[in-house]
Amino acid sequence: MPSNSDLQSGYDASAVAADDLSRNVFGILGIPVDAIDFAALLNSISIAAKTESPFLISTPNVNFLVKSQQNLRFRESMLLSDLCLADGMPLIWIAKLLRIPIYKRIAGSDLFGRLKSTNSATRRLRVFLLGGAEGVALTVCAKLNAERCSLECVGVLNPGFGSIEEMSTPQIIDSINASRSDLLAVFFGAEKAQAWLMHNHRQLSIPVRAQFGATINFEAGTVKRAPLFLRSTGFEWLWRIKEEPYLWRRYWNDGKMLLRLLVTCVLPLMIIRRKIVNTEALSILSDANLESVTIELQGSAVSRHADAAIEHFRKALQSGKQIVIDVSKTEYLDPRFFGLMLMVRKQLSSRGQKLRFIGVSPELRRIFRLNRFEFLLDEV
Repeated sequence: MPSNSDLQSGYDASAVAADDLSRNVFGILGIPVDAIDFAALLNSISIAAKTESPFLISTPNVNFLVKSQQNLRFRESMLLSDLCLADGMPLIWIAKLLRIPIYKRIAGSDLFGRLKSTNSATRRLRVFLLGGAEGVALTVCAKLNAERCSLECVGVLNPGFGSIEEMSTPQIIDSINASRSDLLAVFFGAEKAQAWLMHNHRQLSIPVRAQFGATINFEAGTVKRAPLFLRSTGFEWLWRIKEEPYLWRRYWNDGKMLLRLLVTCVLPLMIIRRKIVNTEALSILSDANLESVTIELQGSAVSRHADAAIEHFRKALQSGKQIVIDVSKTEYLDPRFFGLMLMVRKQLSSRGQKLRFIGVSPELRRIFRLNRFEFLLDEV
């Protein structure tokens, strides 16, 4: 299995958000998902654009969730992202079942629409369109610049259908950077888009980067987007199959995996959560030596204790030492704490360190496994 440092080739996590622990992020079946609304999201994008800070946005939906179970590098692209948006109603359903406060879907297509309609007192957000079928991006670029909207298209490029390396030549990267845009909107398939963004992270100078999938077709009018009532009820996939029949196989496979995850992971977690609801006390102890800081969690690590835990982890990260989490007396970890663990791991990864767990009981390992985060325990 490749090392975590290998997976980060081309990605400098220290160059992104100064403190990932500030994110209100939850671990959902192996991936991070941020609890964020459009106002906060648009503000974050605006700040990144103004400060020219690299800011990678991922838009996990059911297809992302399924692929993350099978493709380690794809999962890692979300673990190292600066925001992960809930782009898919099934993720909202899972959040409700697990009592995670993520109530509204933020689809990539909706984000693109919001960016178009955002009022700015300064200037329009410059966007570069990468990918899409032949001629489609040019059509969307012309439409954006003809409209009275908040996006200004400053470049278009279709790099073809080669390998990641063939689509990442110096000429391609230089052409993108020369546009001096604020937002790089990528329109490849999910796995190729995430791999391309990670591979070229250090070479890109455009601050905000995101994969927008089928948005380019919706904007060009070559594919009609599902009516709002289908999107809000989780049946957009039916419309997508009507518009693009070849997608049926993907939705069939994704649906089977989603059902499996619901039965084997989500339902058991709901039962376990009910058992610990009355025993949610948590003590957090820190102990440092010359090489590491050990943080001991005694009790149930649930969201109400996240703020206190963040302060301990922030101080531990500031020490520059290895961080060890002692869970020998931990009864339970909920999705908020898994999200926090992922942020600690991300910060450690940026400086070539790993997050270590000690004292993992069989019962707690089962909690990690059901949440699909057992890989955290096995990283060495």
